[in-house]
Amino acid sequence: MFGEDDLVKAHKQRADVIGNIILTCFSLLLARLWFLQIYKGEEFYKYSLENRLRKEVLEASRGLMFSRDNEILVYNVPRFDVIVTPQYLKNKIETIEKLSDILDMPVASIEAILKKNRSQASYRPVTIKKNISRQEVAIIETENAKIPGISVTTVISREYTDGSTGAHLLGYISEISQQQLPQLKKRDNFDYRLGDTIGQSGLEEKLDLELRGEDGYEFMEVDARGRKRRVINSELFTGIEMKSAQAGNNVRLTIDRDVQMAAVKGLEGKVGAAVAISTETGEILAMVSTPAFHPSLFSLGLTRDFWNSLVTDPDKPLLDRAIQSHYSPGSTFKTITLIAALESGVIDENFEVNCNGKFPMGSRPFHCWKKHGHGRVGVHKSIVESCDVFFYKIATKLDIDVLAKYSKLLGFGSKSEIFLPREISGLIPSKEWKKKRFGSEWHMGETLSCVIGQSYVNVTPLQLAMSYAAIANGGHLFRPYVYKEVFSNDGQIKKKTNPELIRETGISQKTLDIVRKALNGAVNEPHGTAFAQKGHGIHMAGKTGTSQVVSFSADKIFNRCEDKEYQFRHHGLFAGFAPYENPKIAVAVIVEHGCHGSSAAGPVAREMITSYMKKYQPELYQAILLKEDGGKGSLMKTIIEGEDQGGGNE
Repeated sequence: MFGEDDLVKAHKQRADVIGNIILTCFSLLLARLWFLQIYKGEEFYKYSLENRLRKEVLEASRGLMFSRDNEILVYNVPRFDVIVTPQYLKNKIETIEKLSDILDMPVASIEAILKKNRSQASYRPVTIKKNISRQEVAIIETENAKIPGISVTTVISREYTDGSTGAHLLGYISEISQQQLPQLKKRDNFDYRLGDTIGQSGLEEKLDLELRGEDGYEFMEVDARGRKRRVINSELFTGIEMKSAQAGNNVRLTIDRDVQMAAVKGLEGKVGAAVAISTETGEILAMVSTPAFHPSLFSLGLTRDFWNSLVTDPDKPLLDRAIQSHYSPGSTFKTITLIAALESGVIDENFEVNCNGKFPMGSRPFHCWKKHGHGRVGVHKSIVESCDVFFYKIATKLDIDVLAKYSKLLGFGSKSEIFLPREISGLIPSKEWKKKRFGSEWHMGETLSCVIGQSYVNVTPLQLAMSYAAIANGGHLFRPYVYKEVFSNDGQIKKKTNPELIRETGISQKTLDIVRKALNGAVNEPHGTAFAQKGHGIHMAGKTGTSQVVSFSADKIFNRCEDKEYQFRHHGLFAGFAPYENPKIAVAVIVEHGCHGSSAAGPVAREMITSYMKKYQPELYQAILLKEDGGKGSLMKTIIEGEDQGGGNE
């Protein structure tokens, strides 16, 4: 049996163990309290605040775009969107039904949007409908207590001053797709997320990082139903950080709005493209493709029907025909052929050919566009009257690789590397190219087609404008560019584009003088194919062209183009520059299925150049007008019709 001392000792040991256990538990409790309230106190305080605070993104204002004369082309306007925050949807079915009635939107559509975004966190807002009316805003705000989780947010939308004018050049913005998001995170060191908008084409795409700015955020106090109470700032709650949105940078373009609008007016109702470029710097003064689209509609949110209407349109309004489509240049290419022939020495300035309307080659004749021929044709007349037979004769002397050499010197057959997306290179054929492409040798008959801008020869309107600018300025090929500078709201220059010389073509001044004089004759001499565009105070020089869309048999070659079905009509082209004595602007225009360069494309080029001359050389413009009018002071407008069907032989 235990004695009394042993019993006390045993109880004391138990008491010590229990005491130690209590002390340990109390110590652990104190340590945990210290950890939670002292060590992690500030962090958990912040978490507790965020349980009743909602972080809201402050969207950065996207940068503006201006013309070369500081006229605003692209700007921002506020719009209202309806958003749903899933974590606050207490009675989901009832709330969605009420929202459906307010927005006149099917319940199934709302549920489909929520389902599509269910992978993201429940506290992230989901946009249900964009650009709602003020009446819908008022109803939602009034009914806010009955529809927890539903709110209205203000979003910045993109607007374009001139609507669809220059849409392909300026581009558009729209929401990032799920497919784009991983690629964007790899491409740029920027925190993109679903729901963000991004430039998807044109300059909006290429300058997206400069234009987009940096979003900020603020905290909004909400109740248990997610309804907004007040904006919270760091003065009210410590540990809450705010961040102001930083506006994007602005862009000043090289585009002249007046020249651009002249191109749009000229191409109204037509399918085609027009480009105007400075001969001295390579600045793009105008770049238009028609038909176009209204870019503002993209920032409001794409619907399936809207997108399908664009991609299924046979006239392809999303296609930028100035740089993303190539064409046979027709007779506008004869200028390049003449340069190659003169520079390579296969002909000289005294070379002549007798044109009777056709040229025998192999088993069939190659026809001139003028059925009964041009008679005796020399170098000057070959361009002025666009004689095909003259160039067929050159083809028998000129190696296709020599023609390719001079074509590429003048910018054909490769991308210009203009700062715009998805430019194509066009095609200038050579013996090597044909061998690789078809596995066969080059034939003389193919050269006959190429020298007049048909067959394998394909160019973009931009390349055509670049080449004529180089001919006009003495052989200097400039890289085309579309923006002058990127600058912040306080005027600080962030980026700047300077003129860049791609190459000196090395073409002799003698050859250039011969060609330029002939181009002047094509517009200003009575038998010139572009004589319809003579006058108007602009001293324009240029070349018309007609590009066959399909091949016709000999008995159909001379049928009226206008009598053919639309899709079989020739394309009409014009390329030129002005003023002839001291060129400042070069233009290239194509009108698909326009039949003739003189009647379809020529007037568009004339109006673009007229707009330029009135604005930038008013004294010279007035002096030329007065001279054309014989000093009488009132210009007598006489339009004499002229046609060029060069290339209509194939």
